[in-house]
Amino acid sequence: MHSLSALKSGQLIGEQGVKISCGLDVFPEELFTLADHLESLDLSGNQLSSLPEDFSRFKKLRILFLSDNRFQVLPSVLSECPELNMIGFKANQISRVPEGSLPEHIRWLILTDNKIESLPASIGQCSKLQKLMLAGNRLTTLPVEMKRCRNLELLRISANRLEVLPEWLVKLPKLSWLAFAGNPCVNHTVSDHTLAEIHWDELQLEDQLGEGASGIISKAYWQDNEGVAVKAFKGEVTSDGYPADEMAASMAAGKHDHLIEVLGRLTGHPEQKDGLLLSLIADDFNNLAGPPCLDSCTRDTYADDAAFSLIEVLNITGAIASAAAHLHEDGIAHGDLYGHNILINDDAHCLLGDFGAATLYKDMDASLSHAIERLEVRAFGCLMEELLQRINIDELATQTDIFAKLQHLEQHCLSEHIKQRPGFIEIHQCLVSLKSKLLAVHAMTDFQAFN
Repeated sequence: MHSLSALKSGQLIGEQGVKISCGLDVFPEELFTLADHLESLDLSGNQLSSLPEDFSRFKKLRILFLSDNRFQVLPSVLSECPELNMIGFKANQISRVPEGSLPEHIRWLILTDNKIESLPASIGQCSKLQKLMLAGNRLTTLPVEMKRCRNLELLRISANRLEVLPEWLVKLPKLSWLAFAGNPCVNHTVSDHTLAEIHWDELQLEDQLGEGASGIISKAYWQDNEGVAVKAFKGEVTSDGYPADEMAASMAAGKHDHLIEVLGRLTGHPEQKDGLLLSLIADDFNNLAGPPCLDSCTRDTYADDAAFSLIEVLNITGAIASAAAHLHEDGIAHGDLYGHNILINDDAHCLLGDFGAATLYKDMDASLSHAIERLEVRAFGCLMEELLQRINIDELATQTDIFAKLQHLEQHCLSEHIKQRPGFIEIHQCLVSLKSKLLAVHAMTDFQAFN
């Protein structure tokens, strides 16, 4: 974080990234002294409502964050910035996005939690758009021109007013991560009378384990000192949608070896918050990957030395395919099938978590349901691609056949023609077969070595 006084005194000359949050209600003209070098500008958490007409003087600006301000209209001057490809205006008061206000080369646009009722037809000209965050607005339709956004991979349109999910949308060739709960076009409620109700007073709360966009997770003890995780939802719209939809999907998911088990529904919270009791994850589990960074946009990040054996890849992909098949059989789209939402231990046992972007789509028509599953299959293909890029190189020389078959499956999952992608049941069966073949090879090798 930088200070306004440092900016005015010239201390920030030459900086490529600047972040200032101090209640600004007027854009500081001194920022133009940085125009020759500035690549990233974050003025979130201020009281700004407009940008200067000559804002395009920032010729090298790539990233702009103006979240938590007072903008009512997305500034049209943004389209004149030659390098600007990531824009964030979360939690403003934006009701209008003018035609031609978006840079045609934009990759990542965040307009979560505003008052937007419609998008401009000119968004169809944004051919490089990969990530679009629109949850928590007032959209009733999407412009058909968006079908030209053929590089769009991640879309958040939950918590809007969409009456119909357009068929052209789910057929976009690269769309992989879609959240659309909390709209009239889907039934986003679930009734599960078999789920236990657990009162707050039955719990002995311990340390906070973590905090996400939708809630706070804490360790607690319940019944015979059993350790559990308690997730208390915040009740606010998040970048993925309504926490109530996350809770509904978590409950509807049911039991599966590779899902985090929901033990019960929390009642009697002192602040009237909704919540769930979840099984406590052992300490030896860690995230498979890190979330996307500003440069990777839609792709997860991995440690520089990350490497996987073929058996590990088969364990991971087999587990996640099985979990995804279970979810889609019940009409649940995870919406965020990513390595950073997969927990893994040293034995390569996996758990798929985080239902913040999930949608219950069971009541949608058959053609849309088919397309929604195949859309998520592409996300699975991206996961396969990331893992296969990091295969232990020593195995490539000895297991070329199995590796080639995995690559073939990956390519089918990534097909730009949605009807050519397999379903998760077929994917799981293929992976089980390949794992059996690899284990047989290992057994034969061990036998020969022993003899």
